[in-house]
Amino acid sequence: MRRIHPDIQDNPDIELAYAYPAGRPWLRVNMVESADGAAWVKGLSGGLSSKGDRRIFGVLRGLSDVIMAGAATVRTEGYGPAKPRESWKVLRADRPAAPPIAVVTRRLDLDLGSPLFTEASARTIVITCEAAPADRRKDAARLADVIVAGGERVDMTLAVRELHDRGLTRVLCEGGPRLNGQLAAADLVDELCLTISPMLVGGGAARILNGESAQVKLGLRQVLEEEGVLFCAYTRELADG
Repeated sequence: MRRIHPDIQDNPDIELAYAYPAGRPWLRVNMVESADGAAWVKGLSGGLSSKGDRRIFGVLRGLSDVIMAGAATVRTEGYGPAKPRESWKVLRADRPAAPPIAVVTRRLDLDLGSPLFTEASARTIVITCEAAPADRRKDAARLADVIVAGGERVDMTLAVRELHDRGLTRVLCEGGPRLNGQLAAADLVDELCLTISPMLVGGGAARILNGESAQVKLGLRQVLEEEGVLFCAYTRELADG
């Protein structure tokens, strides 16, 4: 892997390259897309991934305090709990060995018997709203920490604030596209980490943001490259140059 912006450098320090800024909350979205903007192949993101993408994916998880994902992504991608890694020991000094998963869901249509809830070393978080069925909220509370944020739908500003109040200020969002769109529309995205796979997909695949309209200006912080795959990082802080 080499850095191609702004300085060319082989084998950059990935942990350093993606370190969170010190002393402030930060919400990072991590996604992969094809060269023509598709967020998945046959409904799954794995068809766009690469060895380098999986490496960065692991580092981003290790650096985070909490991993956020929408319920549809959790179901489709078969999410389990984040499991401690030997390589995370230094990254997670003075923190739990693995970050919790925070699932955003309006209807609470989750498999509460799945490993995500029954095998998590860091208790899974469920972020929902008052409109969610009361019996499902009660069932979820037995196995997860439940955050109620909003009335008829999840209020993402309130949800992120609740995570911060729990000391989870380094938030990594892994999608899907609709959740990304809600975060962008609420002006909550500080950084986009985007892997661009050298593939053309076409068809009706979603983009990395779907649903609500948003205009968030970003500036390019870095680009890494490996075997034709680009790993871009954009931040709001650099939006004005």
